[in-house]
Formats: sequence, C-alpha cells, structure tokens
Amino acid sequence: MYCPTLFREQRLEKLHEIIKKYPLAMLITSGENGLTANLIPFTLDPIGEYGTLHAHLARGNRQLKDLQQDTEVLVVFQGPAAYLSPSWYPSKADEGKVVPTWNFVMVQARGKARLIENADWLQAQIGQLTDQQEQTRPHPWRVNNAPEAFVEQQLKGIVGVEIPISQLEGKWKISQNRTVADQEGVIAGLSSEGISPEMVEWMQREN
Repeated sequence: MYCPTLFREQRLEKLHEIIKKYPLAMLITSGENGLTANLIPFTLDPIGEYGTLHAHLARGNRQLKDLQQDTEVLVVFQGPAAYLSPSWYPSKADEGKVVPTWNFVMVQARGKARLIENADWLQAQIGQLTDQQEQTRPHPWRVNNAPEAFVEQQLKGIVGVEIPISQLEGKWKISQNRTVADQEGVIAGLSSEGISPEMVEWMQREN
C-alpha cells in the first residue's frame, strides 16, 4: 500500500492491537473468477514472526476455492477513521492553504492460507472469537450455552482458515503532518461535532 514514512507503523504490539480491537476484516483473494473480497471476523494467535490469523467460512462460500490455491491472500483491518474539515485548522486563518482529508488507522496482513476441517479446531476458534467479543458484557454468552448437538451440526457447515502472517504493514494517518495547533484543532473539531470519539482518543494517545 502507499504509505509515506511519516505514517508508517511497524511496532508489532500496535499492529496486533488493531487486529484484536477491530477483528472484522476484509479477506481478499485472487482466483479463476478474479478478485474476491468478504468481511470475515478473525482471531489472532501470537505464534510466528508476525502472528497467525484464524477464521472460518461457510462451506457455501466460493472464496474457499481461492483459498485452496497456494497463493498469497490479503487481509485488511480497518481501525478508526474520520473526515477532517479544513475549518478545524488554525493555520487556515493564517494562509488559507488547507484542504479536506481523512484520518484513519489500518493494518494489512499477507500470507498463504490453510483450510482446516477438524471439528475440535473449529469449535476452539468459534469459542475464542465469541469470548473475545462477549468479554466486556455483564453476562457473557458462551458457545457451550447452546445445545451440544446444535453446535456440532453448525460446525459441519463451516471450514476453518489459518493464515501465518508473512508480511504485516500498518498505516497510522492521524495528522502527524500537521502542526501541534492544527492537531489540537482537529481534536476539538471532532469532539465538538461528536465525530469518531475513537479517532480523538487515538490522536490524543499516539501523537
């Protein structure tokens, strides 16, 4: 991806943070029918140089055919994002040379996929994914709350996917190219208009 040095993020713990916090990612493959993209929730196993992604797809998903090929796939995790109005920059009053833009946080992972049909692996993956999303609820739902026979039947309708990450890139575009005054103006503008509190938090923490 296009990523000027100023916006490049390489700290593994920060890249993993986005993957864990925003697990619903775009899985992109290339096959005989061209490019295919689907939103798939992933879990992250820290094993490997950059980690390993786990997911599952419905058996009827035609993307499985692409995943059977020994080719690289791309997984895109999108973090907080927000449109920025030029009117928020104090520098606008001084020179007027400002334009609208977007702030965003994104991680791209690449690797070769392996399909898994083992029922124990699949149950562990959906259990981990469910626990990950339910953990902040006052009364978390667990997979074993559902009837065992029902869960077993559901597992027959999915196929597991494991992607050892061979390349991991992050792009943090959060106004690093602006002055401190302009950064503060963006934070004030986003806050006053109730836009993307997550972006506000990210800018305050990372800039």
